[in-house]
Order: sequence, then structure tokens, then C-alpha cells
Amino acid sequence: MANKFAIITGASSGIGFELAAIAAEQGYDLLVAADEPIGHAAAQAWRSRGVSVASVEVDLSSLEGVDRLLAAAQGRQVDLLCANAGRGLGHGFLDQNVADWRRVIDTNITGTLYLLQQVLGDMVARNAGKVLVTGSIAGFIPGSFQAAYNGTKAFIDSFTDALRNEIQDSSGVTITTLMPGPVDTEFFDRADMLDTSVGASDSKSDPADVARDGWDALMKGDAHIVSGWKNKLQAAAAHVTPAALLAERHRKMAEPGSAKE
Repeated sequence: MANKFAIITGASSGIGFELAAIAAEQGYDLLVAADEPIGHAAAQAWRSRGVSVASVEVDLSSLEGVDRLLAAAQGRQVDLLCANAGRGLGHGFLDQNVADWRRVIDTNITGTLYLLQQVLGDMVARNAGKVLVTGSIAGFIPGSFQAAYNGTKAFIDSFTDALRNEIQDSSGVTITTLMPGPVDTEFFDRADMLDTSVGASDSKSDPADVARDGWDALMKGDAHIVSGWKNKLQAAAAHVTPAALLAERHRKMAEPGSAKE
């Protein structure tokens, strides 16, 4: 019998890279996507597990980019989707270029929703399939100096809860929301946040641990997983802490230059 088939976005590094490694280990054929090339060595390592690996370099902030990704699947049934692609952006909102914050929104929200809509339709029709969406505990926190990003994660965290309810009659389809805290990836470099307290911190989560937490929850069909016990505590506290206080705490983490304080 043919292997099951997984699509994983944001797979060039970080959480997505580790999710692809786990999926290959578990015998899934892979279609991996990112906005930069997937390393040849990584693809070969995944193939060594006896699975096929196809990769596509594509901009998932656009509907056309998502269409290119789906076309690369060549009509194959998608058994598992890890919608992991995301983009951050530091600094104060008034200092950001419109094109930059629009790309954050279009990658984290528009592209993700379009991909989910295209893939989930077939899953629901056959009443089978698993989806992992990377949200964040940032969605619980007003993100001073990271406002657009945190806002997109608040949207994703809420949207997946609503979508899960809408398809609840399709018991064979599960949607799991992975909610990590800060992770040791290229995220903070790309978001121009290396001079911030959170960007410079050496206490970030290991992406391999986050991916494993997400995978385990996905396989169990859990609705949510907050990765890491410290993040679980922070997420719980966010539900009972006034927004103004949360925003001030986030400012201390994300304000440019805070790493020097």
C-alpha cells in the first residue's frame, strides 16, 4: 500500500523542519514548502526513511503561492496537513512599512486560511484527515512592539476553535492548534528582534521538542497543545491578567534595545 501523504509548510527550518523529520520517520510521503529552498541534505535524510519527498519554494502570503503548493501535490489525497508557515515583525507599529505588516497578516492569516479551506474540504468529504495549525501563546498577549504578529496569532487561535466546532460532525477529521512560546529558530532574526530581551534570551524552547509536542497532540486528536510547562503557566496567567499589564510585560520583552537593559 502507498504511504500516507503529508503537506508541511514553513519546513526549511525550525518547527516545520522538525515536523517534516517526524512525519518521514512515521512513514509519510512529504510535500514540504517554504519561502526559501529546502536543503538537499535534509530532503535526502527524509528520503532515507523510505518515503518520497517533494519540495516547493513558494510565497504562502499569496493565494497564487498556495495554489502552486497545492498543484505540486498533483491531486494526491492529503492525509495530514501541518500549516506551520508564519512570519514575525518587530518594532513599533507606526515605524513599520505597510508592505511588511501586510506580509505578516497575509502569511499568518490569509494564506493559512486559504490552505485550510482547500485541504479541509476533501478531508471532511471523506471524513478522514489530520490538521496541525501553528498558533502561539502570543495570541493571548497584547504584543507591544510585535502587535501585528500577536494579533495574527490571536486570530488563528480563535479561528481554529471556531472551525473545529463547525466540522464537529466529521469525527474522522481533527484540527490541533499548537501554541508554543518563544522558540530557538530564525524567527527573531527575520523579525529584526535580536536586540530585544526575548530575541536575545537563551531560554527559548527547542524546536524539536515543540514539534514533538505538536505531533503527539495531533496523533491523539487533541484540540490544543501549549508546548512547555513555563508556557502553560504563562498562558494560564494571561487569561486572568489585565490586558494593560500584559502589554507592559510584553513591552519589556520586545521593545527594541531591551536586550541591553
